Amino acid sequence: MTTTPRTSPVPAPAPIATHSEHPATDNGPRRLLAVVLAAQFMALLDVFIVNVAAPTIGSDLHASGADLQLVVAGYAIAYSVLLITGARLGDRFGHGRVHLAGLALFTTASLACGLAQGVTELIAFRLVQGAGSAVMIPQVLSLIQRSFTGEARMRALGAYSAVLAVGAAAGQVIGGLLVSADLLGTGWRPVFLVNVPVGLVLLVLGRRVLPRGGGVESARGLDGPGLVLLGAAVSLVTVPLVLGQEEDWPLWSWLSLAAGAVVFALFCRYEARLARRGGAPLIAPRVLRHPGMGLAVLRIGAVMAVNGGFLFVLTLHVQGGLGYSALRAGLTFAPTAAVFGVVGLTWRRWPAVCQRLLIPGGFTLTALSVAGVGLALRHGSHGGAWVYLAYTGVGAGLALAFSPTLTRALAGVRPEDAADASGLLATVTQLGQLIGVAAFGTLFFNRLESLGVRQAYTSSDALMTCMSALAATAALGAVSGLVLRRR
Repeated sequence: MTTTPRTSPVPAPAPIATHSEHPATDNGPRRLLAVVLAAQFMALLDVFIVNVAAPTIGSDLHASGADLQLVVAGYAIAYSVLLITGARLGDRFGHGRVHLAGLALFTTASLACGLAQGVTELIAFRLVQGAGSAVMIPQVLSLIQRSFTGEARMRALGAYSAVLAVGAAAGQVIGGLLVSADLLGTGWRPVFLVNVPVGLVLLVLGRRVLPRGGGVESARGLDGPGLVLLGAAVSLVTVPLVLGQEEDWPLWSWLSLAAGAVVFALFCRYEARLARRGGAPLIAPRVLRHPGMGLAVLRIGAVMAVNGGFLFVLTLHVQGGLGYSALRAGLTFAPTAAVFGVVGLTWRRWPAVCQRLLIPGGFTLTALSVAGVGLALRHGSHGGAWVYLAYTGVGAGLALAFSPTLTRALAGVRPEDAADASGLLATVTQLGQLIGVAAFGTLFFNRLESLGVRQAYTSSDALMTCMSALAATAALGAVSGLVLRRR
């Protein structure tokens, strides 16, 4: 995530240069990168920023537990289901143009969320916000692939990796700050309204620096049946993952997961037949056969599952078990986010002798560090200095496991395959997060329920169980990294 790629469905390279997909030199690739990464960061914040605002939203809008679930999860559902579609739209109509359209939709939906007067309105606008993000985000990787080459592309992908995971932790930090500040008595509304001025500025800058030419494969269809099948498969898997825990995993959730697997198998069969007939499948088979892509998908899914599960269960413990405020709970993740960003931006400068060991070393450091968090917080302790050292290790380990994996997987992808690779890895990233939250969140709640009375001591016991499972998952990632290194 190595066979000889087929040549029949491959678009000829020549047309690439005939479209205005590459930005002009005077636009400045660095400014392009700054604009799209800022948009990426803003969209990622909204995956997590609502978590700490949910209690305030519930009391203000008189929302039920199920309503709050949909407020939080509606964004993730729409985002996950439409990511591949967004990537293909960019390939067909132009990545810069589609990025701006998605940004405009996201900004408008953010304003609507911030002004919503009822929970039903808020849920609907969150779905629209997720759709805007799904249209916007896949274009970021595609624009990087088409605007940078060589070492410059490696640096740009490193910056992308840093923003991708820092946004997860930063969302909870910024959410805690905004909710605690209660600006002008607006309560939870600033967590959405903050996107509006930022989005407007990015739209103005984006019109200046982003390419707005046609897609590089205008003749390639959107593969409607493939989009429908994949969208259905992702929906059937995503909905029970985000709603199953709150509903105590009813029968419908398991049936939905099983149906998702069946529909995904049908999607794979349809895409294979379409490729054999010389058609244009949703994801080009040559992308999946790209050297290392399969293992990259596995490792990205694993590291994002660990990241999502770690953030979720630690939030549950520090707020529910230790009684932290929204602001203090958000600031808990600052060391992890800061170190992830620094390491994600600097790992390429490390000595050459270290480069081959970065991925397995990152997974190993993650395993040791998440176990260290569990040990530091055992028996209801607040952890002292040791827990911050462990948080730092988690950030460094996740960065070393994720950033080189993503960068190396995409570094050799051809420009005409950028949309397919972008959509694939963006979807794996999001699904990995959701699987981590669902799996480790379920483990945390089940362990907590088996211990009886909820207090700091029993919450730390449940946390230790989850941290051990997270460490085991990271250890499996280390083994996969060693396998790749020996190939």
